[in-house]
Amino acid sequence: MLQQISQVALQHEKPSLYFSFARSPAEVAEAQRLRYKVFAEEMGAQLDGHDGLDKDGFDAYCEHLLVRDSDSGEVVGTYRIMDPYMANEAGGYYSAGEFDLSRLMHLAPSMVEVGRSCVHPDYRSGSTISLLWAGLAKYMLTHNYEYLIGCASMGMADGGHQAASLYRTIKEKYLSPLEYRVFPHCPLPLEALQQDVVTACPPLLKGYLRLGAYICGAPHWDADFNTADFLVMLPISRMNPRYAEHFMK
Repeated sequence: MLQQISQVALQHEKPSLYFSFARSPAEVAEAQRLRYKVFAEEMGAQLDGHDGLDKDGFDAYCEHLLVRDSDSGEVVGTYRIMDPYMANEAGGYYSAGEFDLSRLMHLAPSMVEVGRSCVHPDYRSGSTISLLWAGLAKYMLTHNYEYLIGCASMGMADGGHQAASLYRTIKEKYLSPLEYRVFPHCPLPLEALQQDVVTACPPLLKGYLRLGAYICGAPHWDADFNTADFLVMLPISRMNPRYAEHFMK
């Protein structure tokens, strides 16, 4: 389906990296193994199963974007992509389990959800992230989708004070218009938390905001992953021209 955009190499980077889309269950398992390494072993998420794979019922319906080290062949970055047809087959978007998406559903025919993004700790460089975003941009462009949604997470090892403070800071500039607002099923208890803690924006969320994304409301508390999840939405027409030229060429 995506043969014409399935592989892009970065010749000038060391190590040499490229992106592709999983074409077999074995390649999907490679993405799931990386997800387990990052989410369970590194971040301490409570995941079902003990086979070293992070997997759920949505995986079978999704495209899996992979970034590989061309020398070792190892998958070092991944994103899960769910388009409207996949969401319909799966019974809905993954993020609907965390948020009431009612105000976004009129956009569903042109809305793609991304999630389960992670990068191997040894490859957390600009080139890996750039390839993941380039893969997403190519997918959106090829299939003529306009809206990208997904959850950007922030760890809550401190009990959530940094997440509450971050939301207070970024909502002033990046909160979506009312017609795109979503509502968390398990809201982070903002009023019970400090909201004046100096904190850095997580790299993934910071990247989305730089691209031109909105945050669509207050964060959801994901108890299994012990994270505060921000629902972000990026209309492609709103994408920062400087980044659009780079990722969508």
